[in-house]
Amino acid sequence: MELFSFYNVENLFLPDPYPMHKLDPSISGLKNWDERKYKIKLHKIAYVFQLIKEENGILPFIIGLSEVSGKEVLEDLVQLKPFNSEYGIVHYNSRDERKVDVAMLYDKNKVEIIESEAITFFFENQNTENYDTTRDVLYAVLKYKKEIVNVFVAHLPSKREKDINRPKRVFILNEIRKRMQRLANAGEHVVLCGDFNENPDDENLVKILYGNSHEKVFENPFQQLFSTGNYSTFHYKSGLLFDQIILSESFFKEDNVLHFQDAGIFRSEKISSRDKKSRGRPFRTYSGTRYLGGYSDHFPVYVTLGKV
Repeated sequence: MELFSFYNVENLFLPDPYPMHKLDPSISGLKNWDERKYKIKLHKIAYVFQLIKEENGILPFIIGLSEVSGKEVLEDLVQLKPFNSEYGIVHYNSRDERKVDVAMLYDKNKVEIIESEAITFFFENQNTENYDTTRDVLYAVLKYKKEIVNVFVAHLPSKREKDINRPKRVFILNEIRKRMQRLANAGEHVVLCGDFNENPDDENLVKILYGNSHEKVFENPFQQLFSTGNYSTFHYKSGLLFDQIILSESFFKEDNVLHFQDAGIFRSEKISSRDKKSRGRPFRTYSGTRYLGGYSDHFPVYVTLGKV
């Protein structure tokens, strides 16, 4: 058995320079984000994966991450238990205005990275002569036991200001879909994981599952989880399942080295809020500008893959 996971870790930034003038904006955008809070955050994220290991008996061999800023935070993370410097990093600095990136960690004892790239998107800004940019989509080709797996890691533009970013999400998903279709049609394994800022039943995420002739090419096991009231994050009173892992049909053939068995949301009580108003929700690091000292405002998601 192998685990493939994705986790939005909620603003994993290096500590801001200290001391800072009160009138200067912080680099991180977080209030009083210092060395102590940064180290607490690192150990808490590492602890989440320690809990995953304790529950499943193994660590995920591939981990997609979002809301990380720069490679240094990842280098600090993989030194900690349970990674113990045995995990490699795939990361590119994106052109996102907040310097927020996606990344991938992988077990160096099991996985070889063949190639990788950052897929960057530019959008015309009607108010200026410049272009808007957003978080890159990470693409990596890896080898696992002689099988090639194509992995895309995404963090699509957020829903805000009456969902002004929806056209951007539509464009990005259409472009990624074209790449995924070509790979899947060639018989290769394809995984798309990320925080899509849309639920599994939204039109964009349903459309991506089908080919040009309306044939089913991909499966999203998180559709079933969402339909039965399972969520990875929350907005006010609404439960959301923005964090998902989509797989090519090749993972559903039992004679392949890796085949799908199960999907889940890691909702351990140890990483959940104990506040009466938000009990059972992720124990987050910040609530607005108020430091809570938690893990993330998202739960990790994962798929279990059987091995031949």
